[in-house]
Amino acid sequence: MTQATTRGHRDHGGNLDAAMARYGGGRVDWLDLSTGINPEPYPLPALSHDCWAALPRRADMARLTAAARAVYDTEAEVVATNGAQGAIQALPWLRAPGHAAVLAPTYNEHAAALRMAGWQVSEVATLDETAGADLAVVVNPNNPDGRRSAPERLLDLSRRVGMLVVDESFADPEPALSLAPLVGGAPDTIVVLRSFGKFYGLAGLRLGFALARGELAERLARQAGPWPVSGPAIEIAIRAFEDRRWQSETCAALSEGAARLDALASAAGLRTVGGTTLFRTYAAPDAAAVQDSLARARIWTRIFPYSRGWIRLGLPPAAGWTQLEAAFAGLTLPLSAQAPEGPPRPDAPRGDRPAHRG
Repeated sequence: MTQATTRGHRDHGGNLDAAMARYGGGRVDWLDLSTGINPEPYPLPALSHDCWAALPRRADMARLTAAARAVYDTEAEVVATNGAQGAIQALPWLRAPGHAAVLAPTYNEHAAALRMAGWQVSEVATLDETAGADLAVVVNPNNPDGRRSAPERLLDLSRRVGMLVVDESFADPEPALSLAPLVGGAPDTIVVLRSFGKFYGLAGLRLGFALARGELAERLARQAGPWPVSGPAIEIAIRAFEDRRWQSETCAALSEGAARLDALASAAGLRTVGGTTLFRTYAAPDAAAVQDSLARARIWTRIFPYSRGWIRLGLPPAAGWTQLEAAFAGLTLPLSAQAPEGPPRPDAPRGDRPAHRG
């Protein structure tokens, strides 16, 4: 079995419709673990009528960006966007196209958005290979293998590229990994992207942020437009950003869940590649066969066109562990065989790297 994409659409997780069409069942029967979204979302507060009925005011946006600046511990300007994806789509148009280097394999929308804007894109395996690019993209921690780059190393890299984009969509549980606290005193050619929906489990709000300085921040704000996010998204995000107790308890719960998932996968014969506390990536002799077996138990997962051995799972909600454990117990594949290595780690020698296609 291989993953198929509809013409004009790029391959992503969250495509549960395709799973139901192939394997049957209704939405209530399935655990969709093909994304890295917190399965226990922030509890929705009661919202005022005004946030639904009126356009967001400048004062509302100012409250949102102040709350984001506090939680991300940054002195940079904060630009709210329609999800982190909104910034990914906008950034390639902020300067004339040139050569872009994307640290890969990673989230494929970065390279796709750059190519759509006329950039020449190289997908490289090490940070050093991005040096000299007009624009460099690093996802930190990386999706799907969890590769991590120290903030100080990224700060150094920013001085060797025209513009550095650091996508921190999965960094909320690991604040020490974030470049955001350093952006205020860094070159004004850095953009840090943050996603609200993943950690807070409310991806449907379509809320993200770009952290930048100077003219770059101003151009991003102009590109985003006067009402880039909705009134309800503003109110919910402010409540969530100010709820430090929920954030702390959620980080602990996600860490426990990731360890539980690793133990379950290991017992089934899968080798841990890496990930974050919001998703885990494993290696198997045949990832598509593992995906197929789990899908027959109504568990949907994510495999990748550039690796026959990698499979990624998000964490299930508390009520979903029994179903997931039963699905793993039902695996009858030769998982004890040597799993393929998949795409290389960032320190792999050049001659060992396969060509990557996003």
